[in-house]
Amino acid sequence: MSDRYDLVVTRHDDITYQSIAKAFGLQLKLHAEAFERMKRLSKNRPQQPADFSWDVESPTRTARMRMVELPTDESRDLAAQAVFVRDDLWVPIAVVNGNVHILPGVPSIFETLLEGLKPRIAHRLADPSGAGIHRIIVSTRRPESAVASYLAELAARVAPRGVKVGSYPRWGKKSNSVTLVGRDLAYLEEILPEVLAGVEGRRVAVEGEDDSEEEGGKEEGGKGEAKVEG
Repeated sequence: MSDRYDLVVTRHDDITYQSIAKAFGLQLKLHAEAFERMKRLSKNRPQQPADFSWDVESPTRTARMRMVELPTDESRDLAAQAVFVRDDLWVPIAVVNGNVHILPGVPSIFETLLEGLKPRIAHRLADPSGAGIHRIIVSTRRPESAVASYLAELAARVAPRGVKVGSYPRWGKKSNSVTLVGRDLAYLEEILPEVLAGVEGRRVAVEGEDDSEEEGGKEEGGKGEAKVEG
């Protein structure tokens, strides 16, 4: 994937750093800045054992040290291999091979780091034509299973025009979301009336903006639902 794509994002767990290091033939090395940040910012952690010491070997210390042992390529700029996006977070975005970005799996931290990454990668994702990527959101009260067949047919039909169709159930809400994503805004607007009719939906500016409306309908939430991507 690193060879095929401009940007790869993955989350890390207990063996991700080791696995990615092995895949790229790299060594795991202690990242000094991440380690110092960890020590400073975890000083007042309520979960910290009372007898814990950074200077004494212990299972807790070993586990924490592993979190700042990153895949390291000595032939590349070391500063670019660990990106810190905020002063109050010790965890870095580990970057391997210039485009593989390893983020922690905790959703709130993942989101924070991803937001912090945006300014650093925006120029790599820019469209030379200046057209940009457009996204239209349609809110529908119909369950996903009721519109899946239509959306699958639509996705196949519009794919040659560079349009992706997405269907996303919103658990616990009365409406689900259908999205149209592409660079040709005029074409997206052209097919929108058909999509609105096909899913009996309405266009919204942001997902969930009609949640407060007292409308009928029932969302469907069950196992086996699948996203439709074209």
